[in-house]
Amino acid sequence: MNAASFYHRPPESERRLLPSAAHDLLASGWPGLRDVVPAYESLYIEYDPRRTRAAKLRAWLAGYHAARRGQDLPENRTPVQEIPVCYDGADLAEIAALSGLSPQEVAALHSGQTYTVRALGFVAGFPFMETTPLALQWPRRAAPRASVPAHSLAVANAQTGIYPVAAPGGWNLLGRTLEAVYDPHRPRPFLLEPGQQVRFRAVTGAPPPLPAAPPRLLWPEQPRQPALQVRKAGALGLLMDQGRFQAGHYGLVRSGYLDGLSARLANDLLGNAPGCAALELHLTGPELDILAPGVLAWTGAGLDALLNGQALPPHSSFTVQPGDRLTFRPNGRGRVTYLAVLGGFETAAFMGSASTDLRAGLGRALRAGDVLGMAGPEWSGFHLPRQFTPHRIPYAPLRLLPVADGEALAATDLSALCAQPFTLRDLDRMAARLQGPLLPGGEITSEACPVGTIQVPPSGEALVLLNDKGTLGGYRKPARVHPDDLPRLVQTLPGQTVRFVPG
Repeated sequence: MNAASFYHRPPESERRLLPSAAHDLLASGWPGLRDVVPAYESLYIEYDPRRTRAAKLRAWLAGYHAARRGQDLPENRTPVQEIPVCYDGADLAEIAALSGLSPQEVAALHSGQTYTVRALGFVAGFPFMETTPLALQWPRRAAPRASVPAHSLAVANAQTGIYPVAAPGGWNLLGRTLEAVYDPHRPRPFLLEPGQQVRFRAVTGAPPPLPAAPPRLLWPEQPRQPALQVRKAGALGLLMDQGRFQAGHYGLVRSGYLDGLSARLANDLLGNAPGCAALELHLTGPELDILAPGVLAWTGAGLDALLNGQALPPHSSFTVQPGDRLTFRPNGRGRVTYLAVLGGFETAAFMGSASTDLRAGLGRALRAGDVLGMAGPEWSGFHLPRQFTPHRIPYAPLRLLPVADGEALAATDLSALCAQPFTLRDLDRMAARLQGPLLPGGEITSEACPVGTIQVPPSGEALVLLNDKGTLGGYRKPARVHPDDLPRLVQTLPGQTVRFVPG
């Protein structure tokens, strides 16, 4: 899907307007607007250039700031949100000792002022709030924890945050909230929004922790037209569509097809709409029992498909009957395979998408016994099988572009990225991690960026951010991979060569 993006970076005196600008721009119904993600110093705007122009969006933003310049506007659009907190965190005693306070005094000091949500990011619903009292402003821990419990209240330097779900993290844990800031099962999943003001109410005693919310299924447990049943789940089978748009300001990842080319081809073979939900299969495939007559298609590079033990032509559509069994076997030629059904799979979308987001508790991997249904009309009984093999050049270089419109692609960065080949160390839905020449890296003020951005932390080891990357990132980003080249990257296997060229 075509996309363009740019950063809006107003002067420091007007940065407080970024959350409200994001809110109003998203509420405007602007044609072609794909995402608006506020951060501390910038607004990331992604749009479809076929439907709108950057100049028009920039003009809207200029007018927005001009209309509010000098006005004493409240930073929030809703009443102050009060959140009850039990101050019993794993780092409370250490922070108290460093600050020269008792734990009770830390709790009183931290809960004694109002905070402003500057952005949501890192994981779904994680609020970055300012400003933590000066006495409690201590840096992140030198060794991050592998898993921070969900609902943990934490501080890092001037920021206060809440971990909505269990996730790795290096912030200092002061306590835990007794109300979830994110729950995908609620009518209002997100308790907080950028720009909102928050106060914490210290709760005494030892109230029980909040229970973990189960994943929100993205397909109906009892489909109207059952199509297939999972006999064996395989390593990782995920329901995916084009992804979740206009949700980045809540900290939700884009998700969606990792190899968009193969997924679109699977739907094209069936005459489906481009965004129909399909199964994305990783590493090893499932065993599926067919429950109804219909037409399926499979594409991709990681697996071979077999119907009743007989190999199917690659990148093809095929008919099935009740009692048939569809299986897959690894072929060593790639990583990701797609399975689509005529009319698409029946879904129970969340915020406009059925794409799985495991960290946010949206959907889950396939399990034995799951039944998936067809969304389209009942099959008429006739289908002419189709096959199309996409043209891919193995090991072809990946083209580099500036991270966004108006951003610089420095000659020194381009030279460093293109001078020598890299080797793919590993790849998942969050990032492709590379081994090779060390690049100039470091920390920057966190902001959003497009899928395909090359990020370089202080270690100098480059990684390419993919669909499940965090919505905000705080490492140097010298370039991004051309969107049309990402399907080749995500089908690359560990140990294979990755080369870059100017785009």
